[in-house]
This record gives sequence, C-alpha cells and structure tokens, in this order.
Amino acid sequence: METFTVTEGAEQFTCNAYLVLGDRNVLVDAGAMPGVEDVIAERTEELDAVVLTHQHTDHVAELDAVLDRFDADLYAYAEHPRRDGALEDGDEVAMGEETFEVVYTPGHASDHVSFVSGTRLFSGDVVVYNDGAFDDGSFGRTDMSGQSRERLVQSLHALLERTPESVEELYAGHGDVFRAELEGDSVREVIRRALTRAERREPKYPEE
Repeated sequence: METFTVTEGAEQFTCNAYLVLGDRNVLVDAGAMPGVEDVIAERTEELDAVVLTHQHTDHVAELDAVLDRFDADLYAYAEHPRRDGALEDGDEVAMGEETFEVVYTPGHASDHVSFVSGTRLFSGDVVVYNDGAFDDGSFGRTDMSGQSRERLVQSLHALLERTPESVEELYAGHGDVFRAELEGDSVREVIRRALTRAERREPKYPEE
C-alpha cells in the first residue's frame, strides 16, 4: 500500500490530501489546490473512492474537480449533493490493502471522522503532529463558530481508545506525516500529548 500527499507543494492554503493506492485506490480529502486532479492522474488512472474527514473548505474546495475527472464514489459523514454513501461511527472502509474503522471525532467540525487501521491513522484535523502551535502533538482549533473544545477532548479520548498500539503512521490534515521509530514516540503517545494540551482549555493560538 502506497500513500502520497497529492497537495504537497501547494502555494495556497489547503489540507493534506492523501492518495492511497493498492487493491482499492482511495483519496482521503480533496484539498484546495487547483490541479490536484492532474497530480492524482500522474499516479493512477483509476480512483475508486473519495472519503472526507470533514467538509471545511480547505478539505473540499477541489472535490468537484476530482469527481468530474474520475468515476469515483464519494463517502462522507455529513450530507453532500454528490455523496454516494454515508459514513457512520464504526463503519469499515477499504483503502489500499487495509480496512479502516470510521471513528466519529467532532469538535473541530461537527461532521469530523477519522480512519484507523491496524497500522495507519488518517486523523483529519482532530489531531496533528505539528502545526505551528505545537511540534509533537497538536489538535484542531476550536475557537470558531460551530466548534467545541469540550467535544474535541471527548473525541481525542475516543480516538486514543480505538487506536491500536500497532499503528505506526499518522496522516493528519495539516503538518507533517508522523512515522513512529524505535525508541521514539508512538502514534498513541502523540495523541495522548495532544489530548493533554487540549484538556488545559487554554487558547491554542494567542489571538483566540
């Protein structure tokens, strides 16, 4: 199973959109980088599905362009005019050669979900490794309308409970991909650190 960040090098603000190739080619989020569909086409001629962690603009701005280019099904938690299937907590989604469990993780967004397998976690914005606020375990902002720090803290607890020790790679919506190394932090430790920081209830950014 190969995973590529197809929005890498974008000149405008976007999420990390991940192309997972294998038995089932899946795009996790579409991002906001014009031409992302061309980058995908350089890697594969067939895209089976697009799955959304949530529908903030930086994650879906180029969704129509991707769906227009490829005959791919769209799966999301919240309603969308082009959605082919709903994602619910506890559902299973095949990506590459692995099966991922859908974990409902609201707080940063009311429709936020994460995807966890035995080896990888696609966390969207609920937890990231580095984002300018913290460098080794951070969490999505909760200071805007419709967001909730309390709900995000609950989601981090749920995600920690449902992320196996065997998970070694964290693919977040922003920042760098995190890969656990021997004698270094584990993915669960990164989540735990993000949770501890979120539980302080302090503003993530000074201007909040």
